[in-house]
Amino acid sequence: MQVQVCSLIVAEPQTIPNDGAYHVVRFPFTSESYDRYEMHEAVQPDGYQVVDWRGDDRSGLIWPSVDGWGELHAVIQWESGDYTELRDQYCRDPLGLSTGVDTTATDHRPPSPGMQCFAKGHGMFVHPPTPVSLRVSHNASTPRQLVFAEFKLAIYK
Repeated sequence: MQVQVCSLIVAEPQTIPNDGAYHVVRFPFTSESYDRYEMHEAVQPDGYQVVDWRGDDRSGLIWPSVDGWGELHAVIQWESGDYTELRDQYCRDPLGLSTGVDTTATDHRPPSPGMQCFAKGHGMFVHPPTPVSLRVSHNASTPRQLVFAEFKLAIYK
């Protein structure tokens, strides 16, 4: 069995609006912990080029390299705040580039005291023309910082 892996990490805080909408977590192209199969490239499979990863939701896309069973994993860390609910989910085609938005593994979490730290995993079939992402949301009274995130895809073929 062949396994193809893409592992992304961002330790630079991202401001997430308090608008009730889900937002794609963005990742730089220079600090992948592993992307041998080029699933997270600035020049994307449809020809689009991401110039500024901080300002472009496409920097949060992993484009599966092959058809197969995908295991998604994420680590999400929020600053402390006046949340009553934190939300996260995986999303196929979050920007409507191929098959249309299709969410899965959505979690709505009550906060704990202090910093908010979560890990999650989920399995689903993935396909090369349909990118996947990690999305987050919160209901604090002001925009809040996502201070650290990891997003990983392992495809079993």
